[in-house]
Amino acid sequence: MIVRLWHGRTKLSDGDAYEQFMKDRAAPDYGSVKGLQKIYFLRRNEGDIAHFLLVTHWDDMAAVIRFAGDDPDKAKYYPEDDRYLLEKEEHSQNYEVFFSQ
Repeated sequence: MIVRLWHGRTKLSDGDAYEQFMKDRAAPDYGSVKGLQKIYFLRRNEGDIAHFLLVTHWDDMAAVIRFAGDDPDKAKYYPEDDRYLLEKEEHSQNYEVFFSQ
């Protein structure tokens, strides 16, 4: 299993709208990819910034590639992200799970 992590930041004032966008647009896209096991969209407010952490569980690296493209470490963005995100981090992190209980 592969766990993929992505982090993004918005202005706090855009946090609710971005949260809704992630549920309406991103979640269905992730869910359409064969090999997605689980998805967690997390949010933490800090001052005037809303942090978003996406944690996804995939069957294997082939599933991540089906989602992210040929470079599985490259972050995937939607055109709408330009409206909300303060910056676009270039990479996501992929971890191979070697133990789970």
